[in-house]
Amino acid sequence: MAYSAPIFYVDVVNYLNLLLLLVSLIVQAVAFVHCLTQRGDGFQAIGTLPKGAWAAVLAICLIFTLLISRSAIGLFGLIGIAAALIYLLDVRPGLKDASDGRGSW
Repeated sequence: MAYSAPIFYVDVVNYLNLLLLLVSLIVQAVAFVHCLTQRGDGFQAIGTLPKGAWAAVLAICLIFTLLISRSAIGLFGLIGIAAALIYLLDVRPGLKDASDGRGSW
């Protein structure tokens, strides 16, 4: 009976790591798909990297997180989520503002 707590602890940590990995992959996939569906001239209008560069960065981060890291808290997972969040929180509102002039999400 004294050994049930450490076993339960390992299961909880594994499930939390899996949940973090899934959330990380979803955020990165949303950023990648959004990047692919935008017009290329919008990226130049807001003065950021071209569309191809953003698509390549997000795709490489997504692939590395999925295949190499397999963990959201690993090095590639953290780099991937950082790149996706930079795109979603900085570039996406700029593209929205450049396309319709309102700037809201």
